[in-house]
Amino acid sequence: MHVLPYLYFDGRCEEALRFYEKALGGQVTALLRFRETPEPHPPLPPGVEENVMHAEIRIGDTTLFASDGMRTGGRPTFQGISLTLAAGDEAEADRLFAALADGGEVRQPLGATFFSPRFGVLTDRFGVGWLVITTPRQP
Repeated sequence: MHVLPYLYFDGRCEEALRFYEKALGGQVTALLRFRETPEPHPPLPPGVEENVMHAEIRIGDTTLFASDGMRTGGRPTFQGISLTLAAGDEAEADRLFAALADGGEVRQPLGATFFSPRFGVLTDRFGVGWLVITTPRQP
C-alpha cells in the first residue's frame, strides 16, 4: 500500500507542475483536462474545460497527484500538512530549498540543527508547506 498526496491548486495546477519540474526535477507522468474526460459529467462552469482534472508528477521516488479541482475562485490552503524532501547531502538541500523558496515564504531558514546538517521550513508560491532535511546526524 502507498499513501499518495493529492494537491488541489484551484486553477494553478499546470503552473505548479511546471514549477516542480524545474525546481525539483519532477516529471509529469499523467495529465488529463476536464474537457478530455471520456465519461459524461454534469455541465462544467465556464472556463473550466482547460483546467487540470487529474495529474501525476514523479519527484524522486514519490508520486504526487494534483488537480485544479473545480476552481472555485480562491487561493488553495494547505493547512496542517507539509511535504518533506530528504536531500542526499547539504549541497542538494541548499539547491532544493532555494528553488522552492523562490516566490515563497521562508518560515525557518535552512541551516544546521542538532538533528541534521541541513533543515529548513518554507511555504512555496502555491501555498504548499515544505520541510527540507538532510540525513540526520548520527550520535
